[in-house]
Amino acid sequence: MKNRSLGPEQKALLDVARLMCLAARTAPKTKGIDNIVLKILKKPAFSKIIKEMERTATEENKSSFYRDAQNLKQSGLLILIGCRSNPMGITYCGFCGHNNCRELSKTKGICAFNSIDLGIAAGSAVSIACLHHADNRIMYSIGKAAIKKDLFKDKSIKQALGIPLSASGKNPFFDR
Repeated sequence: MKNRSLGPEQKALLDVARLMCLAARTAPKTKGIDNIVLKILKKPAFSKIIKEMERTATEENKSSFYRDAQNLKQSGLLILIGCRSNPMGITYCGFCGHNNCRELSKTKGICAFNSIDLGIAAGSAVSIACLHHADNRIMYSIGKAAIKKDLFKDKSIKQALGIPLSASGKNPFFDR
């Protein structure tokens, strides 16, 4: 069987990825402060992430990282969504496990509201992918590998998610 080119589908994926980034950028943020960082990566730019995920699978005995790396290999594009660590100064909170943001800052921990903003941005992004029928899946394993490989070039990013996109006859992220 001859392998058909996915040229038009790949071009459409890039359009969808850009719209996903728009949705993530305009998603509601705590106190209106935007700590979200976005990247769109094409093959082979995410090969470092795949190698790091496979290394983690072997060295840390995390088989899900290997499975996710295989999914990423089947993807046409990758969106990385990171969040800068920035205590938001919410009074009477403590969701991070500390009494206040000053205590959190001393420990260099992560503000719960940064995590919430990251989740809302990722949810907004994948809603666009779904509207355009682009196969996708949110993967923390990709975000962890991207941070480990310093792909954001920003040390204040302590949490990230990856959203691989695919345009094929079979969704590689389903029935894994």
